[in-house]
Amino acid sequence: MSSSSDVYRFDIIIDKYIIYINNIIFAAGLIGNIFNILVFTKLKVFRGNRCAFYLIIESIVSTILLFIYFIFHIFKKIYGAEPDDISLIVCKLKITFIQSCRLLISSVICFKALDQFFSTNYRVYLRRIPTFKRARYSVIIATILWVLQTIPYIFFSNIVPSLGCIVTNQALFRYYSYFYYILLNGLFPILISSLFSLFAYQNVRHLIRRQVPIQRRRLDHQMTAMIFVRVLVFVILTLPFTIFQIYKLNININLITDLHYDINQIVATIVTSLLIYNYSLTFYIFLVTSSRFRRQVKYLLLKKCWVVLKLNSSSLTDIKSLLIFYIFTLIDSNICSNVPLNLLILEQVSPTGSLRHKFDFLTTVLLSLVRMFIIYGLFRVIH
Repeated sequence: MSSSSDVYRFDIIIDKYIIYINNIIFAAGLIGNIFNILVFTKLKVFRGNRCAFYLIIESIVSTILLFIYFIFHIFKKIYGAEPDDISLIVCKLKITFIQSCRLLISSVICFKALDQFFSTNYRVYLRRIPTFKRARYSVIIATILWVLQTIPYIFFSNIVPSLGCIVTNQALFRYYSYFYYILLNGLFPILISSLFSLFAYQNVRHLIRRQVPIQRRRLDHQMTAMIFVRVLVFVILTLPFTIFQIYKLNININLITDLHYDINQIVATIVTSLLIYNYSLTFYIFLVTSSRFRRQVKYLLLKKCWVVLKLNSSSLTDIKSLLIFYIFTLIDSNICSNVPLNLLILEQVSPTGSLRHKFDFLTTVLLSLVRMFIIYGLFRVIH
């Protein structure tokens, strides 16, 4: 088999992989992140919990990031090129926004591990360190810091015809290659989150020795286990991308063939998709690993959402019934223009009055009964 046919086959594999994986990641991530937000905001057990707050922030930012990836993917499939390869403004904003979101998600994962370590520690002064106010400030400060970190990219990102949207400043490119990918968005969050989640997991095993209310103990056990698994998956999905970036920096460009280049492209596509899985799998990780979380999701669906849907359905039905009632009232008023149709007016009509009033009263009652039967039939059809 010739080298050109291998290259062509690899290009087809990359295109098919990107199409299917992007659609799966977006659909699964959107549903999962929405469920995460609903669970951690609607259930009382999570109200005031700092880790739940971090998970809500992570789910919101992940949803925004997935929307950006999906919009760019759709644009490329329609027009054959990504918008950041066409518009310089989009090029600068994409690098800035995506970097800020990625770093914020990594920071939030580290915050969760640190929070669980401090809140489950047997030392009282360490347990007093994390507060809800500090959690909010941590997210705000991290957001500001990572946005400031991406400001140089606004000035030094440009569109190069053969390469697309890239950083053209050499000093910033080195920072981006060596510090951002390998350390800031790679080894640093991996080491911090994994280390402190392990410490928190050790702490929570000794909670039974302390005088802690049983509900608080169960919640601490649940959140620590969920955060531990989340960090483990974060490490598994982020580490291949970091290793590949280190490998890319040590490649001798002069020795790369077309086949070698395409193989690298396939590996880059796979490790990048694994990195993006971090933004879509959180809900499913919790669902698989935590039986208590499964019960909470089931309770939310059956008790909360189902009741709301029933109320909305009944409200919609009532509106339709009122519209039908109003239509038939207008029909009756056209047939008997001089006959009082309102039930309140009917009560004011005296049955001991003149024969005309008695006839009008009986006619109105009969028409009202006919209308009631018609409305009842339509009401049954609606249901």
